[in-house]
Amino acid sequence: MSELEEHQAMIARLADCSGVIEAAGERLINTLKQGGKVLLCGNGGSAADCQHIAAEFVVRYEKKRQALAAIALTTDSSILTAHANDYDFETVFSRQVEALGNEKDCLIAISTSGKSKNILSAVDAAKSKGMIVIALTGCEGGELSKKATISVIVPSVVTARIQEAHILIGHWWCGAIEEALSVIKNT
Repeated sequence: MSELEEHQAMIARLADCSGVIEAAGERLINTLKQGGKVLLCGNGGSAADCQHIAAEFVVRYEKKRQALAAIALTTDSSILTAHANDYDFETVFSRQVEALGNEKDCLIAISTSGKSKNILSAVDAAKSKGMIVIALTGCEGGELSKKATISVIVPSVVTARIQEAHILIGHWWCGAIEEALSVIKNT
């Protein structure tokens, strides 16, 4: 099967997840409506997805609108390197959740396997603060899917296909958020 055929087959299977994707989008909309912010964490390609999604929130996706509060916990090189040097990498995101998160906020935790220890640690920190946790994962969902408030498990075991789905889901949420907030803003 070619890359394109694999991608198309995975996207077709993703339709079965539309209910949970939309439910997670509603959680994000409610978070932002209530003055909360969205924190995002992930490693490698998932770190890049965090930055991409946060940029869509803060700047815009498709519509001109007010900035939305989102922070990719993957971007501050001073925090990342100081923490990894002074402590360990397992708590690099949980420490930032402790510093920046509160009960009005939502954490989007991204891990293709659902097993990344630093992501699981961030989820624990978020839950201890009363935050909503949305997991974006794949494979069987790993421990991450069990710990999250709501889990979107991409129906694939291929990392590249899971990551392709994650950014599609991020865009799906951005579109829903912009639509919901523009309706509120215009009433």
